[in-house]
Amino acid sequence: MRYLALLAVFALAACNRDPNPRASNVSYPISADRGSAAPAPAPTSGPVQSYADIVDRASPAVVTIRSARRVRAPQQFPFFEDPFFRRFFGERNSAPSRNATPVEHALGSGVIVTADGHILTNHHVIDGAEQITVELPNRQTYSARVLGSDPPSDLAVLQIGASSLPILSLGDSDQVRVGDICLALGNPLGIGETVTSGIVSAKGRATGLSDGAFEDFLQTDAPINQGNSGGALINTRAELIGINSQILSPTGGNIGIGFAVPSNMAKAVMLQLVKGGKVRRGLLGVSIQPMTPEAATNLKMKDVRGVLIAGVTAGGPAAHAGIQTGDVIVALNGQPVNNANELRNRVASAAPGSQVTVRVVHDGAERDVNVTLAELPSQGVEDREPGE
Repeated sequence: MRYLALLAVFALAACNRDPNPRASNVSYPISADRGSAAPAPAPTSGPVQSYADIVDRASPAVVTIRSARRVRAPQQFPFFEDPFFRRFFGERNSAPSRNATPVEHALGSGVIVTADGHILTNHHVIDGAEQITVELPNRQTYSARVLGSDPPSDLAVLQIGASSLPILSLGDSDQVRVGDICLALGNPLGIGETVTSGIVSAKGRATGLSDGAFEDFLQTDAPINQGNSGGALINTRAELIGINSQILSPTGGNIGIGFAVPSNMAKAVMLQLVKGGKVRRGLLGVSIQPMTPEAATNLKMKDVRGVLIAGVTAGGPAAHAGIQTGDVIVALNGQPVNNANELRNRVASAAPGSQVTVRVVHDGAERDVNVTLAELPSQGVEDREPGE
């Protein structure tokens, strides 16, 4: 088993770098403007015999994204550019022209979120792109510009010059339950628009692959492959519940373990990117680690819960509020805290300058502490201490 585990690697689900690109599409709508989204199909009793009506409503909002960037090749013989050496080696041996810089293409998917052309996709689909093209299911193509991109959540918002576009309505990912049926829409491996079905396998997953690891993935066994990145994960009411982002696979192909950014996180990030071009996140100013039975016993706790504070940033919000190393955070704003990833995401989703109520256990006694959050610096995503 140990050797099998070593073979498993995380891969970005749908960003396929290929010298001969063929697009991947997916669409995803925004609740701020429902545009021309059709009403969700009425629920029916008994087993579902077909998802065709659901797909008909969702697929027009799923698009293909092609991006391109120039990749500068290493200069093997820089001295050939010197006129002195050209006298001896001749022009035919000179370095290749700069105009011959190779171009790297990426294929991915996206979701139309507003009727006036806002498109949600993954950051890694358009990362470093100098040219972005969006192809609609009706084969119309548009040049796109980046309104904002957020590496920590692996999300980006594009803009195309179009109006009255079909959109995919946003569902409430907090209401999604493990075992719910879901459909994945995208363009895997550039073969064309494809729909696959499965269930929600788990919630609150963290893979550690995304930059900054602000992760709260929905896990699904609906088959997704390279080319599905930025594509839609929808429920049986034709609502978007996630943006397909990653897969776990020993080969790079689907083995039934895929991950999607939940729609509620995508909506929060998207609204900030559209408004200001960047995402502002709250900062508590602590480093944390998981609780263990041994730690709970030493801290006079009756059960194993919450997260242990391993360090407090001097002069930070937590320090000002009197939180100390060795305290245990068991709740945030009245809601239980189950693990470090959950706490990090909930603090980060709060606005800098806002006040949160942190329930801590100190010397076996619980108390509520009001903390005014600071702002997480952009570079802080990579430079912060482990667990902060």
